[in-house]
Parts: sequence; C-alpha cells; structure tokens
Amino acid sequence: MATGRLGVGETLGALNTALGPGEPVWFKETRARHLRARDFLAPRPALQARFGDGQVPEHVVHAVAGLQGPGVAPVLRCELTPAGLALQLQRPAVFERVLGAVTAYAAPAAPAAPGPRVLLHCPALRGAPGALRLSQLRAVLVADHLARALRAHGASVRLVPAVRDPHMRTFLQQLRVDWPAASENAATGALRNLLLAELSPAPDGGALPPGVLGTVCLKEVMRERGCTAGYDPNVDKCLVTEDLLCVLAELQAAVRHWPGDGPPGLATAPDADADGCMALHVVSCEEEFQQQKLDLLWWKLDEQAPRTQKHLVCGPVKAASALMAPEYYELRQAQVCKAAALKRGRELSQDPTWTEVFSVLSAATIKFEMLSTAPQSQLLLALADGSISTKGTKSGTFVMYNCARLATLFEGYKHSREQGLYPTFPPVSSLDFSLLQDEGEWLLLFNGVLPFPELLSQTAALACAAPGLHATAHTEMMCKFLVQLSMDFSSYYNRVHILGEPRPHLFGQMFARLQLLRAVREVLHAGLATLGLPPLNHI
Repeated sequence: MATGRLGVGETLGALNTALGPGEPVWFKETRARHLRARDFLAPRPALQARFGDGQVPEHVVHAVAGLQGPGVAPVLRCELTPAGLALQLQRPAVFERVLGAVTAYAAPAAPAAPGPRVLLHCPALRGAPGALRLSQLRAVLVADHLARALRAHGASVRLVPAVRDPHMRTFLQQLRVDWPAASENAATGALRNLLLAELSPAPDGGALPPGVLGTVCLKEVMRERGCTAGYDPNVDKCLVTEDLLCVLAELQAAVRHWPGDGPPGLATAPDADADGCMALHVVSCEEEFQQQKLDLLWWKLDEQAPRTQKHLVCGPVKAASALMAPEYYELRQAQVCKAAALKRGRELSQDPTWTEVFSVLSAATIKFEMLSTAPQSQLLLALADGSISTKGTKSGTFVMYNCARLATLFEGYKHSREQGLYPTFPPVSSLDFSLLQDEGEWLLLFNGVLPFPELLSQTAALACAAPGLHATAHTEMMCKFLVQLSMDFSSYYNRVHILGEPRPHLFGQMFARLQLLRAVREVLHAGLATLGLPPLNHI
C-alpha cells in the first residue's frame, strides 16, 4: 500500500501541471450535490481559454487520469462534462490512506522553510479588564489564536506585554487565553539615556506635566526608513512618558533576550531580518495611531529594534449596548447557564459538576463570535441569547455540543464492548473502507479530515511580504471550518445509526464508520486546541 500523507494542495498542483503551462484552473469541490459526481473540476470557460476550442487533447485527459506522485490522491476517472473536466478519486483507497494514518492529518503540514521569530505584541493587555473595550478584547483573542497557530506551524513566538494586573490574569484564564504574566516592569535605564539626547525642550521653556519626559520628532524617522506607506500623515511628535518608556523597554528586552522556545534545531528563516525577528502589533483600530508613534520611537532609540514591524489592525466591534469586556463575558455566561437550564429542565449554575462545562462554553461562545469574522472587518455582535442554543449551527456552543456527542458515541461503544455486545476494535489495516458508501461519510473525510493540515498552515500564514505597515491574517478560517465540520457531522449523525445491532455481519461497516469518526474527533480536538478550548465530554 502507498504511504505518505495525501494533500489537497499536492493534488491540485499535479492536476494543473498535467494540463500544461498556464494559470491554475482546477479547484476542489466542497458542496454535497457536486461531490456526488466529482471531486475536482476544471471549468469549461477556463479550458476554452487554455485550449482555444475547449477540446482538451486526449493525451492530456489520459495524463490526468493516470496522475501519480507524492501526496497526490489516487484518481478513478477523468471525463469531459458540460461543466468542464471532472475528476473523481478512488474513494475507498483515499479512505484507506487517510484513516490508516489519522494522527498525521490532525497536525499541520511541514513548512517549506523554518519559521521566523515573531514578537507578538498586544497593547490592550496593559490595563485592567474593567477598561477593556470589546474591540480590544477582539484584538486579544486574535493575538492568542494567532500565537497558537504560529507555534503549531514551527514559528518561535514571544508574547508581549507580560500581564501584571492580577484581575486581568484571572479574566484571561476565564477566556482560556494563554499569556505570560510578570510582577515588575522592565528596566528603562539604557533607553532613558538614549532618549535624553533626542528630547525637545518644553515649549516656551515651561515645565513639563508630571510623568512626561519630553517630546520627540518622528517625521525624520519615517523619512529615513522610507516607511511612510500606511502611516498616518498626522504622526509628527511623540509625547514621551514614563509609561511609554516602560513599554519600549519591555519590547526591547523581549527581542534581545529571546528564550529558546522554538522547536529543536529550528533555524532562523533565511529571508528574515538580520536579528531574525519580526514585530507584529495586534491592535484595535482605536489603538493604531498611538502604536504607530511607538514603532517609530522604537526605531529612533534602538538600533537593534526589528527592521520589520507590522500592524494587524482589528476592525471595530458594534453592539446594541455599550458593554466592557467583563460585562460581555458575564452576559454570555448567564445566557449559557440559562440555555442549559432550559435544556435540562433544572437550574445547573450552582452544580459543581457543571462549573467547568459552563466556563468552557462561555469562552467558546465568545471566541467563535469574535473570531468567525475576518479580523480586519467590522464585527456586529447580537447580544440576545438566541445564538447560545446548541440547536443553532453557527455558534461555539454548537461546536462544543457536537464534540460532546462524539465523546458520548465512543463512550457508548466502550460500554457496549465491556458488556460483550461488540468485539474489540480490530486493527485499522483490516478494515474494509469500501463499506463507507454514504455521501455524508465522504463529505466528512474530503472536506474535514483531508484538508485540515493545510488549513492549519493557512491559519498561521501572515501576509507580511508586501511593503507598508499593515499585515493581514486569516484567523477566521478555523472557526468557520469547525462550524462546517460540526454541521456535516451533525447531519450525518442524525441520519445514520453508527452503533447498530450487535450482529457480526454488521460489525465491518460499524468499525469503518467509527474509524472515520475517530479521525473527525482528532481533527475537531486539534482545531479547538488552536483556540485554547478543551474538548467537552458532555453538555
């Protein structure tokens, strides 16, 4: 049997190569009605542009039908249809390859080059939680998810600032945000000496306000760096305070004293800065102007500041009520408890066995709300409790509910096996995956398990190569993927009885289905881990 992980990207690359020189034309199907007949399609308009009359040469069709190579899924047939050139895979063989190596598909694809060092800075974490606006909370959750995704993909990530407010630490723990803590400010002596040489005197020779050290002109830095693209034209002078100096000192110390937290043997990316570090400032739209000043001041005072500083600016969060972050959390937690009471017919909020469940559900609800929209876009929050129900298909609660359903399914099999109703799970190599004929089974594998490693890589991808100040990230992809996977699983689970009658002639199909759902569970758990959410066993 062939070995090695199959990949959607490898298959698409081989398909486009087989058509000859030109722009990529193949795409992967995702909709159930199209997957009944094909898995990949090269649309007819694209073929007409490539081959003139749209008639694909016979030798090209044969080349596509006989496609092979590392990571390339085995092809069953390729034929010209009214929609274009349609390709269907050898589905039993794909099931066998994927489900025989489940663990490999719950991890990111190996990066083509070593990951860089990323200093991930989220200035919203310098205050107390009571002052945290919803737009700042969004920036915090984006930064946390991005840090997890980058680390999973091999990057070495340093998080700044270390949280000093004890109430903020507690709040982050409630949200399942993993962020370092500290009790003291970084030393500012070296920076202070450099700053004194750059300060402009107080206007009219007057005294400076308490805590203000002076002003520094920043226009010159922009001209020297050639980095005016993306900077606000109103950035001119910066009023330097003791607090601002502490912020700079912490950033400087984080870059100069990098811990060895990267994977063993990880080298600096060859195209990274000389110091191997990129600073990524994750800010709300209200914070960006001040952060631009901080960037330029850092460059002015510190020759070893990262040459690449980028801003990931999170769009505004709009809600019917003006809530601060802790109030928003309390609202969602109360709604989660209310929904559980309605579902169970009794009050559970004081039941200690449900405390952890409600805590996870509250964090999941907030994270899926905040992260399911592209971070750069405006986010509209519906504060009513209609989205909290496990019956709604767009919420974090729905995803966690289906996670619990999977746990219940496997617990049910274990219990029945212990009672002697089912045999021990056989070796995966002995399973007959040709018994997986339901279209929902292919949907779970082809749209859920197979593309997951590449999704992890895309989640960690930062669009930083373009000149200018701003970076883009795709932190919304994981939440959307997990919601869709949960919808596909829920539809399949509601329609197909997995643990059937304990009859020997039915065991083969049951075990093939259980192995598929093992893979779904592994992928679901790995996806939730990038959000800092533990799986739930019951709701």
